[in-house]
Amino acid sequence: MKKQIVITSIFLPTEAVRRFASMPGYQLTVVGDQKTPLNWSCPGVRYMSVANQLQNESTLSRHLPWNHYSRKMLGYLDAIEQGAIAIVDTDDDNIPKLDFAFPEIEGEFNCTAPDQGIVNVYQYFTQQPIWPRGLPLDQIRNDDRIKLNCHPEKCSIGVWQGLADEDPDVDAVYRLTDGSLCWFEENPPLVLASGTVAPFNSQNTLVRPELYPLLYLPAYVSFRFTDILRGLIAQPIMALYDYKLGFTNATVTQKRNPHDYMQDFASEVPMYLKTRKVLSVAQSTVRSEWGVSGNLYEVYLALQKSGLVEAQEMIALNAWLEDLQRITARSVV
Repeated sequence: MKKQIVITSIFLPTEAVRRFASMPGYQLTVVGDQKTPLNWSCPGVRYMSVANQLQNESTLSRHLPWNHYSRKMLGYLDAIEQGAIAIVDTDDDNIPKLDFAFPEIEGEFNCTAPDQGIVNVYQYFTQQPIWPRGLPLDQIRNDDRIKLNCHPEKCSIGVWQGLADEDPDVDAVYRLTDGSLCWFEENPPLVLASGTVAPFNSQNTLVRPELYPLLYLPAYVSFRFTDILRGLIAQPIMALYDYKLGFTNATVTQKRNPHDYMQDFASEVPMYLKTRKVLSVAQSTVRSEWGVSGNLYEVYLALQKSGLVEAQEMIALNAWLEDLQRITARSVV
């Protein structure tokens, strides 16, 4: 029984992949795509090639577009079937530091004030004027430090978001207008209280088993929006069951793969325009009696009715939930 790391890659094994593959206590799964070299191979890695995916019994596999980040979900399903005690989501350009680890999922941590809305968590870890991808653009000049006043509190962590040093996860607006690299301060972990929300991504993120359904990556939105949208939907559902989102200091160094910043900007436009509306719809939809998977479905249904996601998203979501149910039933037997 191990923590499972899941990465998707279109490159030959990177330094990050080789490092993750060699870490004791973890199993690394890499999901390939049509752009991934056919000779991809790395010791210690469970590799899911295009051929593997075509033969996969997963219903979801048939409903995901090729050359899209959402195919990473096939790696999540594989990790869950392997009995993962936690799933770590990261990328092939995030090099783990020697002390790579996440805090425990139960414990006493610094907790923010409640009901602060969306905040810039980066301001807790640095004085540098920098913000995470997914923060509404009308908020980037705000000083959220006053909202992050914290006190010790016992928490059940649903998701840990680790930061990334050097070239952290920021949006194209930051990279086009400033672009300064950043090394975060090593501060104690920070946990968000109920009603306080922050964008979180898939770059250095641990998810506990009870919340595996929330790993669903929307398949019919743009690449730069998919994991941010996932996090916006997850947080109101987590709050129903008193699971918190926590942030911890940088445990990876990002050596970012080449990007076209204007293409990134174009991919992020839906994120800039829809973030607050998505969160509002999710918060007004969730009900504790529906359970995690039921709430996920109902939120997406409400988003579709609001014109925030496409009808095709519901087909992929149903396939994801069907595969999860199949895997769960098999593990019980």
